Amino acid sequence: MKVVVLAGGTSTERDVSLSSGSMIYKALKKNGHQVILLDVYLGYEGSTEGIFEREYDWTENIGAISEQNPDLEQIKALRPDGAKNFFGPNVLRLCQEADAVFMALHGANGEDGKIQACFELFGIPYTGTDFVSAAMAMDKGITKDIFKAYDIPTPIGIRLKKGEKETVQVPFPCIVKACCGGSSVGVSVAHDASEYEAAKEEAFRYDNEVVIEQFIVGREFSVGVMDGKALPVIEIAPKQGFYDYKNKYQAGSTVETCPAALSGEQSERMQTIAEKVFCVLRLKNYARMDFMMDTEGRMYCLEANTLPGMTPTSLLPQEAAAVGISFEQLCEKILNKAFSE
Repeated sequence: MKVVVLAGGTSTERDVSLSSGSMIYKALKKNGHQVILLDVYLGYEGSTEGIFEREYDWTENIGAISEQNPDLEQIKALRPDGAKNFFGPNVLRLCQEADAVFMALHGANGEDGKIQACFELFGIPYTGTDFVSAAMAMDKGITKDIFKAYDIPTPIGIRLKKGEKETVQVPFPCIVKACCGGSSVGVSVAHDASEYEAAKEEAFRYDNEVVIEQFIVGREFSVGVMDGKALPVIEIAPKQGFYDYKNKYQAGSTVETCPAALSGEQSERMQTIAEKVFCVLRLKNYARMDFMMDTEGRMYCLEANTLPGMTPTSLLPQEAAAVGISFEQLCEKILNKAFSE
């Protein structure tokens, strides 16, 4: 099968996406597919004739994930025409020539439904959920509204637009998040008024709307769902601080346990909630739901990730491995679903 693995882009999760794409590319090559790895924004400027048949290592220019946020202005400077056409040279053409596109994008212009909607118009098969559910899940404010409507337990919180006057105060400690951010970029914990103002300023750097919610003290978990069925629960325990960008992607900074050390009843309840989230957000193919459990055992769903990471430290591959699904098998299952939705 001819497959384009689409990664990179211009979101704050660019480096994570490139790492995900690199692993997926290698797995699909191992599975016998004709695969190319493309940066959706930078594209490919060489000859495309026979490109899927070439013996070329497409990962050779993919670097390691930085511990800092990527320099997006530097990336955008490489494409003077980027404001008029998000897709890099030959990207759409190669995606049309492929049998399917494996979406390895994370964050804005990748996980928010825009590219998925474009592919729908061009008749391009792609992995992951559709553009409607991707857009809903990407917006943390909309997600919280849906959670409340369907009685899905979630921390109390509010949405706040830049310049808008606050009419409700979430008690300290609280957590402030960019509404459409990912990988914990633009996320801060505030314990007092001074930290709160700084947290809002940081979040508004990434989005014009933020979510401010109750900070849950307790244990953090994640549950992957494939085709509506939950995988084993994984527990995430950062050695320092909370599960921020550095703790997510720096090897050794977090202890991850799968299956999580929970009672059978607790695991089943969390999996049931994850499956319900998958359903009410109209998700397809696969996704990953993040949870907190407080010291009293109460569970709170934080959000849904429609294109969860596929890096060496990512959670979904660990959950799949716990039920005997290798990384190559996981990629193959995800790819095959691109033709059945």
